[in-house]
Amino acid sequence: MVGNLGFGGISAKAVLVGALVGLAACAAMDKRPPEELVRERAQQRWDVLLKGDVKGAYGYLSPGSRAVLTAEGYEASIRKGFWKGARVEKVECTTAQSCDATATIEYDFQGKRTQTPLRETWIKDGANWWYVQK
Repeated sequence: MVGNLGFGGISAKAVLVGALVGLAACAAMDKRPPEELVRERAQQRWDVLLKGDVKGAYGYLSPGSRAVLTAEGYEASIRKGFWKGARVEKVECTTAQSCDATATIEYDFQGKRTQTPLRETWIKDGANWWYVQK
């Protein structure tokens, strides 16, 4: 009876698998324009970075980026606490599989708060959009 939830013999594993399949289906059925989806994902990634969650931010990297950059390598390349703010301003999709997001990032430089634009490339792989680490 290990793993049995008592619901007619349904195991915890079966419930978990069903829930994951359901979540994946919901993501695939999201009919919002790609610009909106990328803007949301890009802002989520920046929000995670601003909180100092580099491991969480690594999860937004494209599968190709993660194939050549380990989580440890990515973490070593990030200066935690450097960014003070970030706001995704616009997204332009050049193809159905590729978008450029422009964010305004804030950081302290020589004792002054500085803002600068930053352009990111996002690609669609499977049902989701991913940040391409350059």
